[in-house]
Amino acid sequence: MGDQLLIKNAAQVVTPQGHTAIKGAAMKDVKVYENASVLIEDGHIVAVGDEAEWAKTVPADKQIDATGKTVLPGFVDSHTHFVFGGYRADEFLWRMEGMTYMEIMERGGGINNTMKATRNASSEELIEHSMDILEKMLAFGITTVEGKSGYGMDHDTELKQLEVMKELEQRQPVEIVRTFMGAHSIPPDYKGRNEEFLEFLVKEVMPDVKKADLAQFCDIFCEKGVFSIEESRKYLQQAKDMGFDLKIHADEIVTLGGAELGAELGCTSADHLLHASDEGIKALANSDTVATLLPTTAFCLKEPFAPARKMIDAGCAVALATDFNPGSGFTNSVPLMIALGVIYMGMTAEEAITALTLNGAAAVGRADTIGSIEEGKQADLVILQYPSYKFLPYHTGVNIVETVIKKGKVVHQA
Repeated sequence: MGDQLLIKNAAQVVTPQGHTAIKGAAMKDVKVYENASVLIEDGHIVAVGDEAEWAKTVPADKQIDATGKTVLPGFVDSHTHFVFGGYRADEFLWRMEGMTYMEIMERGGGINNTMKATRNASSEELIEHSMDILEKMLAFGITTVEGKSGYGMDHDTELKQLEVMKELEQRQPVEIVRTFMGAHSIPPDYKGRNEEFLEFLVKEVMPDVKKADLAQFCDIFCEKGVFSIEESRKYLQQAKDMGFDLKIHADEIVTLGGAELGAELGCTSADHLLHASDEGIKALANSDTVATLLPTTAFCLKEPFAPARKMIDAGCAVALATDFNPGSGFTNSVPLMIALGVIYMGMTAEEAITALTLNGAAAVGRADTIGSIEEGKQADLVILQYPSYKFLPYHTGVNIVETVIKKGKVVHQA
């Protein structure tokens, strides 16, 4: 008998089911076990059900009584920029006063501010800062997080960010999926020379990222005034040829065709999508690309939310993620994200759960191992302090996660 853990007597065990992203109407079809238990052995789920006999074979000190509580899969935050130097609190308030992005840039704000601070920070400083962030994520029930580079936009800092993430995975329990995003913006020394900058990334940075196995994904900010559809297509195809899986920041500020490009290239996810066209939504629905929506960023920027209801009704696989970053969305609040998804984006509570678990896992290429409570899957679980999953949107904006389990081990207790 291996190392066991039994979660018993849960009021509900709630989970989407499957090993791939769930699309369209099926997103609301979560499995709800009433008065159920979950048996874990050697970090994996062995069984789910109402079998009282399990309590007789598992040692008492390896049992968690979840009477009156709800068990869910661990949350997957599939889009963040959590490794960075410095803060931009002044800039946030300038924006609330009506200052435009260009005016903020002229005051020394914007991504270049974070770029300078991240370039100047040591690896250990970034590790210490990020450890605190990951601890807070864990308290919200996030057991897997995607992290992007992109605050260096040079060779050394891009590698430094990814190396920090690799080291962080050894120091704490949250699983980290690494994404190379050197093409986050155009640094000042390459202003007006987009193609030269992308060529620099492809020839000088990307090979070293791949050689050191520092990132699974490559991402680009495909947006008006940043990188065009044509530039993004060429760049992502080069990354794909080099062996990277693909992601794309698409249609955040204007309708550009990023959603269509994401589907065309077979990107694992296309993210933001506030202004995705009807054609782009259709293309995503007809592809395996996950539409990753970031409601807290739209909220912080006072922008219209991405059309989640329209996308789900069209047959898309939708994920929710925080986009945690120091500029446009300095929040990793899962309760806020769920509230926005349900109250303002027209999602059902069941769809929001699927979006933050199995579809989030699919958005980082891990749906075969995490994202649902099923036999054989990794035992990443959260226990809520209330007897129904419906308390997630109902207890609005409040963290109700009581216990977090990663690979069969309790890693956080409220």
